[in-house]
Amino acid sequence: MWRDLLPVGRAPGGGYRRYAWTGADAECRAWFREQATARGLACEVDRNGNQWAWLGGPASGGDAPGAGDAVVTGSHLDSVPDGGAFDGPLGVVSAFAALDELRERGARPARPLAVVNFGDEEGARFGLACVGSRLTTGQLTPERARELRDADGTTLPRAMERAGHDPDAIGADPERLARIGAFVELHIEQGRHLAAAPGDHPVGVASAIWPHGRWRFDFHGEANHAGTTRLEDRRDPMLTYANTVLAARKKARLAGALATFGKVAVEPNGVNAIASLVRGWLDSRAPDEDTLAAVVAEIERAAAERGARDGVRVTVTRESFTPVVEFDHALRDRLAGRLGGAPVLPTGAGHDAGILSAVLPTAMLYVRNPTGVSHSPAESAGEDDCAAGVRALADVLEDLACR
Repeated sequence: MWRDLLPVGRAPGGGYRRYAWTGADAECRAWFREQATARGLACEVDRNGNQWAWLGGPASGGDAPGAGDAVVTGSHLDSVPDGGAFDGPLGVVSAFAALDELRERGARPARPLAVVNFGDEEGARFGLACVGSRLTTGQLTPERARELRDADGTTLPRAMERAGHDPDAIGADPERLARIGAFVELHIEQGRHLAAAPGDHPVGVASAIWPHGRWRFDFHGEANHAGTTRLEDRRDPMLTYANTVLAARKKARLAGALATFGKVAVEPNGVNAIASLVRGWLDSRAPDEDTLAAVVAEIERAAAERGARDGVRVTVTRESFTPVVEFDHALRDRLAGRLGGAPVLPTGAGHDAGILSAVLPTAMLYVRNPTGVSHSPAESAGEDDCAAGVRALADVLEDLACR
């Protein structure tokens, strides 16, 4: 499975560009269907473009599985720009492998089991993370989703339509969610907690996801000639932006939080021109919501103060926000106990499991990442640890669905 998926969406620099509703995304979806078909699973695509492969819960048109008792696992197959091979795909590959492991053990599920590939988890194309799961849970309205555009101006509905999906059908899917009794997502750890922990722990259990969000900072200046405009006559938004980047780092460090400007757009974007507009996107995360709000407010204040000195007007728009996620304690403790006291650890990374936690019991397993690198081609996990993750996931699914 890993060999078949590895070339899909490979970028020249070695990373991946598997963006939602593109050719690479279509290849990933075809791979998912092939894996489901090879195992005799009933495969379906829901109204929001998420893929489901059911064992004991047939696709649309069949008898519905028992209400509220299905056990679902999986993750996503899309990537950040030039991302790594493991973030998302490891959870989907491991889900299919865990079903194979259950069959080898002779385990007989008493409840429906499903593998899911959630669409557009990373938000690399349309700027909003977890689009598929947010739509399904109703946390993203169809009206808001239809306003999403990529860098070329293509709307989400148009992209879905080009890929052969009906965009008029998107929206909350309570009937599907009512089938599910538990969702468990396996993911590579995005950090080094497991690698640094005493003892040998290839797999851990998630306790919580830090609150996090994305904010767009617009720095409005005045376009002018780089070679003729005196420094004192300039209204250069790049100066305000640069100062805000530095301020974000300082404010986050002092608060024990995280703040990153990782994306920027400049107009008119000429080498010999002073910019008229700089847009920078802030990603910020913190252990609690009060700290996050305070950090972002401090960054906004620093931007406004510097903008006043530079003659630059600053506006800030919150594009997404996810509150703190405390995974279902009973399910979390059940997983940790089933895995023999695996470490329980928090994370600052968002996941579909965090979105689904608002409406049903969810939990996460993490596979050890020796370097802690993520969202990069250098992201990796050892083969033995990945195999341990599959066995752990199979143990969890056997406990939840076969007893």
